[in-house]
Amino acid sequence: MELLFFALFSLHILKTEAVVGSHWCYRSQKCEHPECEGPHQWHLTDTACKGDRQSPINIVTRNVVYDKSLKPLTFEGYDGKGPAKWNMENNGHTVKVTLDASPKVGGGGLARKYKAVEFHLHWGVPSVQQSSPGVQQYLPGSEHSIDGEKHAMELHLVHIRDDVSDVTEAKKYKDGLAVLAFFIKVDEENKNYATLLNELENIKYKGQTVQIDPLPLSSLLPPREDLWRYYRYEGSLTTPDCYEGVIWTIFEKPVELSLAQLAQFAALHFDGKNSTPMMENFRPAQPLHEREVSWSSTSVLLPTAPLLLLSCILSSL
Repeated sequence: MELLFFALFSLHILKTEAVVGSHWCYRSQKCEHPECEGPHQWHLTDTACKGDRQSPINIVTRNVVYDKSLKPLTFEGYDGKGPAKWNMENNGHTVKVTLDASPKVGGGGLARKYKAVEFHLHWGVPSVQQSSPGVQQYLPGSEHSIDGEKHAMELHLVHIRDDVSDVTEAKKYKDGLAVLAFFIKVDEENKNYATLLNELENIKYKGQTVQIDPLPLSSLLPPREDLWRYYRYEGSLTTPDCYEGVIWTIFEKPVELSLAQLAQFAALHFDGKNSTPMMENFRPAQPLHEREVSWSSTSVLLPTAPLLLLSCILSSL
């Protein structure tokens, strides 16, 4: 009996050793799961995460290069709702919404068309209670930054080549994915996001999903006339496996959400009940190395949205 117990115990230890350190996580999860691999150790789970074409990056506007081929993109099917419901999921890292792959984007210097397959978000601390009664602020959590400035959140609309069937097949190519990135800033309430935000309560914990009625993708983005100013560079996915084959388009015009809407993300958790709240789910900026960032306009305007004083103070602690 003792030998059987010892054998089972040894097998448990071997299995435990096999998984410890193999799971990637964000820095905000390290307190609860010190064994998981934070962003600076992601290369231990996927070697590509240490490549020289990684994302996100800090865009330094004085170094961007004007590219006359970066005309306004063409959006197909972005104004329609589509026939199939969207699957909205807490996947343990973010809120992920799977699409029916019918909307497409092209032009804008892209060599081919790409079809939308999903979108997700990255954020900092959605709400921080202050000493003054009733006053709330937030800590920014966008992945990309412009001249060191981050926004409250960042929306990633993921596309794959229109000649492949799924993300796995797309990753076989050096230009398999195209991601449209939109900053989200705190401003007026955005009624177009109500359907999504109202469902966050139903996906509080990892693995929970909900089916929602589809929306026109264009309703979640800035107006079409504001989408002609953007940055372009070649990078990677911002989570393991850190696949390097992503054409990034970072739009200057942000999406607007109210502070109350932003605070709704505070309901989410990385895991089950009583687990760490899902916050600061962003990867730190990666070195640009020899890459070039292109710009769609002949003039570069500095970002106008100021960082909150609270953000600057707390982020320096």
